[in-house]
Amino acid sequence: MSVTEETAGQPAAPAAESHPAPPPGATPAPAPLAARAAAELVGTAALVAVVVGSGAQATGLTDDVAVQLLANSLATVFGLGVLITLFGPVSGAHFNPAVTVAEWWTARRGGAGIGPREVAAYVAAQTVGAIAGAVLANAMFGEPLVAWSTHDRSAGRLLLGEVVATAGLVLLVFGLARTDRLRFAPAAVASYIGAAYWFTSSTSFANPAVTVGRAFSDTFAGIAPASVPGFVATQAVGAVAGLALVSVVFRTARR
Repeated sequence: MSVTEETAGQPAAPAAESHPAPPPGATPAPAPLAARAAAELVGTAALVAVVVGSGAQATGLTDDVAVQLLANSLATVFGLGVLITLFGPVSGAHFNPAVTVAEWWTARRGGAGIGPREVAAYVAAQTVGAIAGAVLANAMFGEPLVAWSTHDRSAGRLLLGEVVATAGLVLLVFGLARTDRLRFAPAAVASYIGAAYWFTSSTSFANPAVTVGRAFSDTFAGIAPASVPGFVATQAVGAVAGLALVSVVFRTARR
């Protein structure tokens, strides 16, 4: 039924004020790319500020490493859940180049997703946001604005942990998408990251942009710049593995 037929017999609104609502079930128009990139920048900055800031706060309150990790992981769970809920309707709340590139890959193979222009804008915004978030956390806790981390994380077991953490994250996100359950993403993704803090040897960075940002802070959550390339490379491997698992496990659920 057309809009004219639906409104037959009702006073016509002035042309300048007429804004027909989309039909029920229609997909709303995406936000402008500038708004989506801004959401990715602010969201990633806030995420890194939560991760780095909570780690700095924890080390200032206790010398117990287990308690420090517990405080850091809990803050990250709550913060990430809030950020996905807030920015998800705008940009999809990727906050992660691995997720962004994986979405582009699924789109080019016939799925819904973003194009190369959006990928470039998202990844740039995420990287700048991650660095800004680390600098902000440093400032809040009286650290130098840029303090290169001295936490070496180059051991092979840590790199394996990043493969597992990233593969699991990609499997979760795109598994939810394949089964039309992305509405659960804020709780599901935050819960997964919180669990992966504890069951992976690397404490689950699972995010190239966040990895780069955390190199700018010599606090509990930092990573030495020399360890960043290894983490980013293994995160890429994990993303590929995650997409492979999605194609196998959710094959029958694909539309």
